[in-house]
Amino acid sequence: MKTILITGANRGIGLALTERFMAHGDRVIAVCRRSSPALEASGAQVEPNIDVTDSDALANLAKRLGDTRIDILVCNAGVLAHENLGKIDQAGFESMRRQFEVNTLGPLRVVQALLGLLADGAKVGIISSRMGSMEDNGSGGAYGYRASKAAVNAIGKSLAVDLQPRGIAVFLLHPGYVSTDMVGGAGEVSPAHAAAQLVERLNTLGLAQTGSFWHANGKPLPW
Repeated sequence: MKTILITGANRGIGLALTERFMAHGDRVIAVCRRSSPALEASGAQVEPNIDVTDSDALANLAKRLGDTRIDILVCNAGVLAHENLGKIDQAGFESMRRQFEVNTLGPLRVVQALLGLLADGAKVGIISSRMGSMEDNGSGGAYGYRASKAAVNAIGKSLAVDLQPRGIAVFLLHPGYVSTDMVGGAGEVSPAHAAAQLVERLNTLGLAQTGSFWHANGKPLPW
């Protein structure tokens, strides 16, 4: 049995990942700002009131977990907003800053806070997006989201280098265009389908692939 910690676990991809790992018989620590009936019903260990932008809350989480050893850490919490060039007002720039706080600095805060709990040989999956790919950007827009995901890819690469001496592998993972509240229910795949593919990637990728960028379907993505 592995111990899995997932952020943003109360709905969408995070909830589907929680349910998937629980079905495999793993221990799941489900971290979220607010719990949900579906998360409570999952049987996971729910840790609510944790915002990934709050270093103090994350430090308290680490204390509560004590001597827990985390085998897989999934940094899933994220936010999305759209900005249109020429119409980005002060509120738009504040929204972009919020996306950086959650999408970019959030995973770094989480990994740093839980560094002492990561088992040697653990795996870290950062839920990124192909929208963070420079090469793949053919439609423009979404300035805050694209930039925040490109930046977290850079952070993930640095984490891979810094954690490699402990045998800890780090992967940047695009879940696909998933039907979640974040995209208003649009999307091409269900959260359950995305979760199944993400779990497969986390189970099959190893230290030889640390620091790499992958689609959940197993295809490597361009930076």
